[in-house]
Amino acid sequence: MKHYLTIERLKELKIELERLKKDARLEIAERLKHAKELGDLSENSEYSDAKDTQAKVESRIFELEDILRNTSIIKKKVGQEIVHIGSTIEIKRDGKRFTYTIVGSQEARPEANLVSNESPLGNAFLDKKAGDTVEIQTPNGIVKCEIIKIS
Repeated sequence: MKHYLTIERLKELKIELERLKKDARLEIAERLKHAKELGDLSENSEYSDAKDTQAKVESRIFELEDILRNTSIIKKKVGQEIVHIGSTIEIKRDGKRFTYTIVGSQEARPEANLVSNESPLGNAFLDKKAGDTVEIQTPNGIVKCEIIKIS
């Protein structure tokens, strides 16, 4: 599966991966060592907590490595005629204007108007042109949006 990222988000994920591989693993190793020194591991909550944390960190490392292996960089294109990942669109819905940027799922933050290309909203706009009307199925029914501008 491709993961669409901006250069900035790619850098953030690489930094997170390095931190987890170096700092988090060392910290967990110290916690495990300390917990083992306390004796009986079967009733040792510190050891159990450290093992749980270790599993979460290793899972995140695996996830980040997969993302980085399968990344496609989002490039801004000047003079865009169709909506694609990386496009910022201005739409009109119910007489009101909204602006969204279509991003990969790893960067989606709806509260900041960064919409995943995999979401119903983001996916509905892909490959459309300015002037197109898009119908989006929502829990409250179908919503019609007109694409005003693509940048």
